[in-house]
Amino acid sequence: MKKLVKVEDAVGMIIPHDITEIRRGSVKGPAFKKGHKIREVDICHLQRLGKRHIYILKIEEGYLHENDAAVAMAESFCGPGVTWQGDPVEGKLKLLAARDGLLYVNVDALGRINMLGDVMCASRHTHSMVREGDVVAATRAIPLVVEQKVIDEAVTVARSDGGLVQVRPLKKARVGIIMTGNEIFAGLVQDQFEPILRRKLSHIGSKVIGAVAAPDDADDIKEKISDFLNRGVDLILTTGGLSVDPDDVTRQAVLRAGASDFVYGASVLPGAMFMIAYLDSVPVMGIPACGIYHEITLFDLLLPRVLAGERITRKDIAVLGHGGLCLDCKTCRYPICPFGKGV
Repeated sequence: MKKLVKVEDAVGMIIPHDITEIRRGSVKGPAFKKGHKIREVDICHLQRLGKRHIYILKIEEGYLHENDAAVAMAESFCGPGVTWQGDPVEGKLKLLAARDGLLYVNVDALGRINMLGDVMCASRHTHSMVREGDVVAATRAIPLVVEQKVIDEAVTVARSDGGLVQVRPLKKARVGIIMTGNEIFAGLVQDQFEPILRRKLSHIGSKVIGAVAAPDDADDIKEKISDFLNRGVDLILTTGGLSVDPDDVTRQAVLRAGASDFVYGASVLPGAMFMIAYLDSVPVMGIPACGIYHEITLFDLLLPRVLAGERITRKDIAVLGHGGLCLDCKTCRYPICPFGKGV
């Protein structure tokens, strides 16, 4: 229950919520925090903030104050690798990455919670790379007082899937690279893929344990795949050999090696001729020639997900068509851009 009292009559009373002050370019924050006891000297300040009345608040049974609601939601929204700390500010709490890794947002559950009314949660895009301490989401109750049953429903939705947001650590993979092509194998053309891939893998915390060239021969490529498996790699990358040329036999080699869950072709540009398959638990990712020309391709979208332990399916790749068009900006600002952000 809320009762209005004129500011000039409120000396000695307790403010039931943060009162925000905004000064363009310099200040945005609580001028008075919840629990502040109003003094004579505060009256003019409150009036300058446009306050003519304040609430005297009594929380009835079955309702929660915005701060208590925020805490209840934050506790349930945090899945593995996500935490929160401190007191609500203006009824809001930030959720933080508790470790480096890849952010996963239960987008469906997020939408259901935001449909409840009177509560909200906003997050970064799912599959964003984050560092420990980064803000990954924020939540609050919208009114000062919210029904307990609304909070209970939000909590139930989040907990049914082990939390609304989580951060999965990336495996520090041991990687083998196979550069295919007769011209590469014969030394007629200098390979350009290896330094690019070594840089990208190192940046994400993985290590290349070997890089070998192979001719356009399916049995030779298959043999090199087997060699890397025997060396205990966690990931195999192949380069080239994925287009329509009759000499491009990388796909056949991967299938001959016994791969399952084979996917070739993607609704993403650049990366339409991308390939991914699995040899038991070891992913094999085939990178088409666009990986040389373009700084960011489908490979960059999927590599962190593979290292986070996700088993990529055709559906996972198909839905990337929404947001899967690189704009070829003169200056690449990835990941601060729409590429790969459709889901």
